Amino acid sequence: MGSLVWLIAALALGAAELAVGDFTLLMLALAALGTSGVSLFGVPIAVEVVAFAIFAIGLLFLLRPWLRRRMQKDPILDTSQKALEGKAGHVLETVTGQSGQIRLAGSIWSAQSLDPQREFLPGEVVRVVSIEGNTAIVWENL
Repeated sequence: MGSLVWLIAALALGAAELAVGDFTLLMLALAALGTSGVSLFGVPIAVEVVAFAIFAIGLLFLLRPWLRRRMQKDPILDTSQKALEGKAGHVLETVTGQSGQIRLAGSIWSAQSLDPQREFLPGEVVRVVSIEGNTAIVWENL
């Protein structure tokens, strides 16, 4: 009779996992399924509860993290201008607080210095702080 209760619990937890999708309930369902098998040997209820706890802890801390890593999708390639922030650029024309040009990711960009008093000379390497429209706001490459 105990194995039937654990089997029903496993099915209920498995069905609930379909709504959640976090793998936690799936691990508990597998623990209940394993405990259902243990209860077929006619062990006392205390042994069944201990078996469930061992199965659940083992599955939650060993199998679940591995499953989550396997199921994660690869990051999407960011091709927006935001992806250029933090990249290094090479100064082509003197960059001041108002104007200048840099080579950034193989393209020529208008650029301005973050600090209006700071100038960057041709040949220097700068870091893109932000992109505003079609202008790269740059600062020293640290």
